[in-house]
Amino acid sequence: MRTLAIGDIHGCYRALKALESFVEFESGDRIITLGDYVDRGPDSNRVVEWLIERHGLGQLIALRGNHELMMLAARESTRHFVEWVACGGDAVLRSYHANSMDDIPNEHWEFLSKSLRSHFITKSHFFVHANAYPEVAIDDQPDYMLYWEPFDNPAPHESGLTMVCGHTSQRSGRPRSVGHAICVDTGACKGGWLTCLDVDTGQCWQANESGNTRKLWLDERSGGST
Repeated sequence: MRTLAIGDIHGCYRALKALESFVEFESGDRIITLGDYVDRGPDSNRVVEWLIERHGLGQLIALRGNHELMMLAARESTRHFVEWVACGGDAVLRSYHANSMDDIPNEHWEFLSKSLRSHFITKSHFFVHANAYPEVAIDDQPDYMLYWEPFDNPAPHESGLTMVCGHTSQRSGRPRSVGHAICVDTGACKGGWLTCLDVDTGQCWQANESGNTRKLWLDERSGGST
């Protein structure tokens, strides 16, 4: 069984489908998506549909990102709606051909509000959207760290597990590893790449919105800028 972590998708459905074919997902794979499925990119609608389908197969572990939090908050007040639109929510509405939040299917709201996790832990790694305090137990991490804190040379976590996260777009287009922590957000919605990492072997697959693909190996010496 492969454990595969996918970075921030941000509505980049064409990149996601290209990555799916390139990696050749198998029924035994455990796929962990690290959040930020919506906003900015052109097709959040179909990205969420893909996630719901994979989740229904029992294959997907979907984490929550700060952009899902913003989208959910946008239903609650005009101020939050304006803030969300300014952060890329307008692209979401276009992808649903929606005039208001009420035009987005209830199934999608149910998935975004009830099916996403704050974190996931295996015997060797833990997965979060953004970051984690090194001295705080993974189950006790505050929301600010889980969803908002940038990746910037974090210290090793007290658990001894390797952290895998997204959130901080790597301008180099390569995942960034500092050994005990790995960031796999490589800017799919900014003209960059969508990355899938096999956390056990270090192999990476990447695809972009133009359908281009490439393979690389995680390089612990890489220092891609954030």
